[in-house]
Amino acid sequence: MKKIFIILLVLCSVVGCKKNSKDSLISQFTNDVNNSKAYHLVGKLTLHNNDDVYYYDMDVSYKKDNYYKVILTNSSTMHKQVILKNEDGVFVLTPSLNKSFRFQSDWPYNNSQIYLLNALLNDIKKDSKVKFIDEDNYKVLSTSVNYPNNIKLKTQKMYFNNKGNLKKVVVYDSNQVDIMSMKFSRIDFNPKFNKNDFDINQFIDKDDDEDKVVQESNKLDDVIYPLFVPNGTKLVDENKVKKTNGERVIMNFDGEKSFVLVEETADVFKDFTIIPTSGEPYFLLDSLGVATNNSLSWTSGGVDYYLISDVMDQEEMVEVAQSIVGIVSVK
Repeated sequence: MKKIFIILLVLCSVVGCKKNSKDSLISQFTNDVNNSKAYHLVGKLTLHNNDDVYYYDMDVSYKKDNYYKVILTNSSTMHKQVILKNEDGVFVLTPSLNKSFRFQSDWPYNNSQIYLLNALLNDIKKDSKVKFIDEDNYKVLSTSVNYPNNIKLKTQKMYFNNKGNLKKVVVYDSNQVDIMSMKFSRIDFNPKFNKNDFDINQFIDKDDDEDKVVQESNKLDDVIYPLFVPNGTKLVDENKVKKTNGERVIMNFDGEKSFVLVEETADVFKDFTIIPTSGEPYFLLDSLGVATNNSLSWTSGGVDYYLISDVMDQEEMVEVAQSIVGIVSVK
C-alpha cells in the first residue's frame, strides 16, 4: 500500500508540475506586463509570402494610458515607417515622404499584434484552451489568434526561456506553416521615456540621411501588373495621366471581382502633412499600408499604390496587393 501511495504521489507531482509550469509562466508574463507602467523592446520581424521573405527591424515603446510607438525599418531597403498612438489618435508616419495618415481607431486592441506584449497577453486571456509544451529548451504557450484582415492566420506559439523571459513568437496558418515571426533581442520593463517620446513632432523636419530613402521622381519607370487576379476578372482599361509632380496610371479590372488599381509617383511633401483617413494600419510585406473596408493603399519603391473594390473582401484585396509587392521587391 505504501509503494502504491508513493507511485501515485510521484505521478501527481509530475502532472502537477506541468500544470504549475503553465500557470506560473502565464502568471509571470501577466505580472510583467500588467505591473509595468512602460516597456521598450527591440527585435526582428520576419514575414513569409510563398518563397519570399521580408525582414523588419522593430523598435517598440509603450507607456501606460494608451501610448504606443512602433518604429519599423525594412531591413533591405532601410525604408522607415512609424505607428504612433497618443491622445490625438493613431498615426502611420512615413518620414521619407514627410507625411502621416491619422486614424480614429481602436488600434492596437481590435486584433492580435505579434510585436506588442499587451496584445500577446490578451490572446492568452481570450483562449480558454492555451497549450503548454517544452520545445527546444523553451517553455512554449500555444494560443489561437485574431487577425480579421488575414483569416488564414490561426495559431501562435510564444517561446519563453527557463527564466520566463519571452524570446520569440511564431504565427502559423491552418497547415502549421509559419507565416510570420518576431524574435525579441531585448525587453526592458523599466525604461526611461522623455515627455516628447510619444509626440508626433519628433518625426517632423528631420533631415537624417537614413530617412531620405525615397527619391521624388516625375516618371513611373514601369507599370506593375498584379500576378494574382481573381478568376473571371481581367484588365479592361489602362490610362496614364500627368499629375502636378509626376505620373499616374489608372487600371480598371472588370468581372465578378472587379477592382481599380492606381499607381503613381510618390509625392515628397515640402511641409509635414497629416492626412485624415478611416481604416487600420496593415502590413503588406515590404511596407506598412492602410486598410479600409473597400481599399488598400501603400508606398513601395517610390510609388504610391491604391487598390479599390466594392465587391472584393479584404482577404482578396490583400492577395492582389501582395502579388504586386512581390514583383516590386525583386526589381
